[in-house]
Parts: sequence; C-alpha cells; structure tokens
Amino acid sequence: MTRFCSILTQLLQIFPRNEFHQEVQQTKAERHARGFASWDHFVAMLFCQLADAQSLREIVGGLSSCEGRLEQLGMKAPKRSTLAYANQHRTWELFRNLFYKTSERCRAELGYRTKFRFRNRLLSIDSTVVTLALKIFPWATWSRQKGAVKLHLSLDHAGYLPEAMVITTGKYSELTVAQRRRYARGTILTMDRGFVHFGWFAQLNASGVFFVTRMKDYAAYEVTETRPIVQDKGIVSDQSVRLTSTQSRKRYPETLRLVTLRTDKGELLEFLTNHMTLAASTIAEIYKDRWQIETFFKLLKQNLHIKSFIGTSANAVWIQIWTALIAMLLIKFLQLKARFGWSFSNLAYFLRMNLLVYRDLWHWLNNPFTAPPGPDPPEQLNFQSVLFGTAE
Repeated sequence: MTRFCSILTQLLQIFPRNEFHQEVQQTKAERHARGFASWDHFVAMLFCQLADAQSLREIVGGLSSCEGRLEQLGMKAPKRSTLAYANQHRTWELFRNLFYKTSERCRAELGYRTKFRFRNRLLSIDSTVVTLALKIFPWATWSRQKGAVKLHLSLDHAGYLPEAMVITTGKYSELTVAQRRRYARGTILTMDRGFVHFGWFAQLNASGVFFVTRMKDYAAYEVTETRPIVQDKGIVSDQSVRLTSTQSRKRYPETLRLVTLRTDKGELLEFLTNHMTLAASTIAEIYKDRWQIETFFKLLKQNLHIKSFIGTSANAVWIQIWTALIAMLLIKFLQLKARFGWSFSNLAYFLRMNLLVYRDLWHWLNNPFTAPPGPDPPEQLNFQSVLFGTAE
C-alpha cells in the first residue's frame, strides 16, 4: 500500500522551499528573528485560512493538537504571543511576493485560454471594501465614523484567477489605483462606469490597450458612423461616436465605439470601447463576463477569513488578506484541475474537513466520496517451511 502524507502537507508542496527562502532573504523577513521561522509563520497563517480558524487561540490550538503531524510540515506550533508579534512586525511583502509567485505558477500550468476566440488577454478590474471598526483600526480612515480597507483586483479571465491586487485604506479610489498600473499591449480591460475617465482612456489607447465599459448617462457625443448589426443577438445599434463636450473631447479626441444592447427585460445597455474590429455581440459578452470579478469577491468573503482580523495593526491585516488570496488561488487551482465537478464553496468546505487526513490529494479530489484503498493483506507464512526448513 502506498502511504501518503496529510493533504495540508501535499498542498504546501506547491510552494518550493528554495524559492520561499529566496523570498525571505529578498524581503529580509527574518531580520532580528529569534527562533520563529518565516515558514512556520506562513504555514500558521495559511492554516488560519484553510481551517477557518477565527482567532490566534484557534490557530495555535489547532496546530498544537496535531503536533505529531507538524513534523511533515517542517514546523513547530507557535505560541500566541509569538504569532501575534510576527503579524505585527514581519513584513507583509513576503506574503505578497508568494501570492504573485503562486499566481504565475498556477496560470502557467492551467494555460491562458478563455472562452472567447480572440487571443488578447482579457482582464477585469474592480475593487471591494472590507469595513472595519475605526476605534479598533484607527489607521483605516474612510469616513468620520467608519474605517475600511479596499482590495483593488485584476482578474484574469483565463481560469478567472487573480492577476494582481493592491490593498489600500478606504480613502483611495479604484480609479487612482488603476491609473498607476501598466498593462501589456493588446490587453482588453473591462470595468464598470466608476472607472470612466477619458484622459486615462486616451493613455490606454496610446499604449495599445483596449477597454470595454459602460457609457455614462451624462456623456455628450455625436454619431459619425452606423455599422450593420445582427438583430437576433439583442444588439440594437453599433456606432462610431465622437465626444462633443469641450473637456471630454480635449481629453479623448479619437473616435470611440458605442454598442447598444437590449436585455431580455427590455433594458438598454450602452457599452463604450476603443476596439473597432470585434463583433458587437462579442463586446457585449466581454462586459457580461465582467460579472466574474463580482463572483470572485463574493466567494472570497464567504469562504475565507477576511471580514474579521486576528490582529489590529495594518501589517497584520495586510498579511491576513494576502494569505487569503493565496488560499483562494490554491482552491481555485484544485477546482480547475480536479475531474470531479466541485463548486468552489463545497471544495473549500470539504477541504477544511480533510485538511489533516492522510490521503492522496488528487485521488481524493477526483473521487471525494469513494473510500481510499485499504491496506495490503499480510503475507501468509508457511509454518512447515519455517519450522522444518522445507520449501514448497
């Protein structure tokens, strides 16, 4: 019978230890460390997310209760004070770098194919707010009475995996963060109306980046060309337009494309883009697929420990959020690789229940409700051969 280590140990094998130690040295995460290794810190915080531990006591208690199995993980259970001190003082940049390394590895193994036929990389950008009590988190300024942190995310539609994320306090707008990023030529960005800024759109257009968004109600424009349309796909019109407002035209003097769609409920939706060659129905489908980033935020908040925090400092909050993103990557990766039709929530739940079970990870993922193979039967001794030295 083939023996396996715990499922948690097999999950940790996705993180090569040599690369991990390189990141530790690069970020100087263990500077002034006294016996508590960064690997122990990372495993404890990942256990917090995967096991849904709600406090430092639950993390330490959960790890201590399986002390014998921690040897496979190459760690020891920390004390509560040690883990709290590490969350407050160890740099969160180590966890951010681990997220990007894991994201690259997952997307490289899964491939870069989307459900669309075009070869352009498709990204959705948006942000979500995690509210905080201002008295407990005084650094998280948002309003006079509330505190918050914002997660500014770029979602890759190839597998719907996170491509990049920036964490800020609530006072930073999503548009400000998006304008600071650079995108590869040929990338298609889809976003809601909160990102409409014609000056930024001109910069994207000049750098060869396409965008698909909703047209704002107050935007003034004139139609310069009307394109032929396909009526059976709900497309009402496909037009080339030019902005007529003095400010808007100064910021974006080029021609834009406006696609109008009538929904099944009779609502008219106007999509604004600078891509002039894709079919009008494809433009509408691109924006419709933007809903996947909303689904991602919903899954993140419902299945991982991100709405309450085990530390009150900004550094501790940042570490917990980055670890949640790493856990999200792992679960999404397992969901896409498994042959069984897992939903994300079910996989997160059953993974939590089997985290320290000794079983082959991929056999369990593909056959979750099948009993594992039993032990090999012991060999039957030939007592005549043993006692009298004879052979059959």
